Amino acid sequence: MLSFGVIAQASSTVFVSTPAFLIPLLHTERGLSLAQAGLLASAPTLGLVITLIGWGALSDRIGERWVIASGLALTAAVAFAAMFASDYLSLGALFLIGGMASASPNAASGRVVIGWFPKERRGLAMGIRQMCQPLGVAVAALTIPQLAAAGGIATALAVPAVLCAVSAVLCVVGIVDPPRPPRATGGEAHPQAVWKPYRETSLLWRIHGVSMLLVIPQFTVSTFGLVWLVTQLHFSALAAGIVIGVSQFAGALGRIGIGVLSDRVGSHLLPLRWVSVAAAVVMLLMAAASALGAGWAAVILIVAAIVTVADNGLAYTSVAEIAGPFWSGRALGTQNTGQFLAASVVGPAVGGLITVLGFPLAFAAVALCPVIAAPLVPRDRELAVVPQ
Repeated sequence: MLSFGVIAQASSTVFVSTPAFLIPLLHTERGLSLAQAGLLASAPTLGLVITLIGWGALSDRIGERWVIASGLALTAAVAFAAMFASDYLSLGALFLIGGMASASPNAASGRVVIGWFPKERRGLAMGIRQMCQPLGVAVAALTIPQLAAAGGIATALAVPAVLCAVSAVLCVVGIVDPPRPPRATGGEAHPQAVWKPYRETSLLWRIHGVSMLLVIPQFTVSTFGLVWLVTQLHFSALAAGIVIGVSQFAGALGRIGIGVLSDRVGSHLLPLRWVSVAAAVVMLLMAAASALGAGWAAVILIVAAIVTVADNGLAYTSVAEIAGPFWSGRALGTQNTGQFLAASVVGPAVGGLITVLGFPLAFAAVALCPVIAAPLVPRDRELAVVPQ
């Protein structure tokens, strides 16, 4: 089930990432401005945000297997259709629709993983599952630019089309919906069936808020790390690229490591609080390295890349456990929606801060986000209200 969840999520990520890697072709050879090419590239992400909660609600109703498989099949169909798009308006519309379809694994695959793993092993399992996004981006980065340069947009789009189609078949054959308790036993409703997590407690709202705050340093590092190394610290483009590549690989491994740690300590929330504090520290260290022009800035950036992505699996697992089997789809959809919305603000907001204040003060300002997040993380004793 873990393998199917990773395959599904990685395949949909390849589709969502593909337009971004078409920008050089669209801009340099097809004559689109960077703004126009960027708008095309953002269409799948916009579509994904629109439908995350809807796909989650559907998975709560009919189960994860058919939601994931149908979403991937629709994404594949849209990708195939986009290969024959005759104009950029049609291409953008298909990217938007494909993004809407590709949200299904985001909303449902996490529940497949969590539902089949016991509590004491979910940290490791979700750490592995959270690697699917960088894996999907890596596949797109290695294939799309080369295929686009050799054969154009249609050839490049064959990659996500084939991957999503194959993944849809694998998921419909291989995924088994995790067990749910009966909604009623002996004429009485099961406690989890009547549990309304958003009305009866603030736990989910707080974790959503924490995750949105922690997305800001994460995307600050990933969005501005390269330009910081080159323009502020005068790294060569090659050296800076190597540092960024290493940091992304280390961050992917760090997701597994923090998952294992959460299994060892028997809590997903306590390490989430540790990560919040650590994120504030590493952003302040980046501010100091920027102000001092320190040569060890590359090491700080790699550590920051590890720390700032470590919260994702912890928060995701906690949300699913608190929401329960009858609300987890909607809750995980809401979790992802909040993170995507917060991430969309980082580019213009932090970019503006850097322009006005410079890198050191901008990084220090970003450190305030995890400082605010740390006390919002629920305590384990507060989970006593969650029905089992």
